[in-house]
Amino acid sequence: MLWNASAITGYSIEASDGQLGTVSDLLFEDVDWALRWVVVDTGHWLPGRKVLLPLSALGKPNPTSRHFPVKLTKQQVKDSPDVDTAQPVSRQIETHVFDYYGQDPYWLGSLTPISNAIATPFAAPLEAPDLPPGDIGSPDAEHTTADPHLRSIATVTGHEVHASDGEIGHVKDFLVDDAGWSIRYLVIDTGDLLPGKKVLISPLSVREIDWEDESLHLDVGRQKVKNGPAYDPSISVDGAYDATFLTYYGIKLAAA
Repeated sequence: MLWNASAITGYSIEASDGQLGTVSDLLFEDVDWALRWVVVDTGHWLPGRKVLLPLSALGKPNPTSRHFPVKLTKQQVKDSPDVDTAQPVSRQIETHVFDYYGQDPYWLGSLTPISNAIATPFAAPLEAPDLPPGDIGSPDAEHTTADPHLRSIATVTGHEVHASDGEIGHVKDFLVDDAGWSIRYLVIDTGDLLPGKKVLISPLSVREIDWEDESLHLDVGRQKVKNGPAYDPSISVDGAYDATFLTYYGIKLAAA
């Protein structure tokens, strides 16, 4: 099932023994466009603190009650490494959090389930090109230890989007697939290109994310985007639409 990332923000996180807080952000990796961390605002429970939770610790979001179940206790989360989520997240910090929860880092190509938690295997990935580095946090921060591909959905939302031959709008939202917690589409508000309309763009069409200019650059032209499959936000994107979209843009799924 595809979810709007904006809709997930604000969901409560429910541990096995009570509420932990609410989703304040999602961090994704721009190489294979997989979600990697949920940033949880712990509110009055742990005042002034936000924590990182790996996606493998989460169950399926419940749209009726607007919450994520987590097979962790409040004490486990309370004792987790303290992370300044306003700064770039380094691989060292990620490793420290993974070690605490008993997981191997995702960049090692494996996923060790948390004890009594839900492990989320990744679906067949899209064939992604190499992308230039960038990190979350201050734009002028040159942290050699920062994960160069870890980005904040809250930060990238609103970035201008440039086709190969000109601007086409800005990032409005993301559609994420809960089968493997990957970003399936970027929702683009096209502004004057297609007034009042939104289009979907595959993350594989993103050639570069420019942190300083707060922009995404695509490897497709404006006309290609303009003539693409129509997107109606009020209708769920199903398999038929997905097949049409992938065919139109010539995108192939990598072998599982």
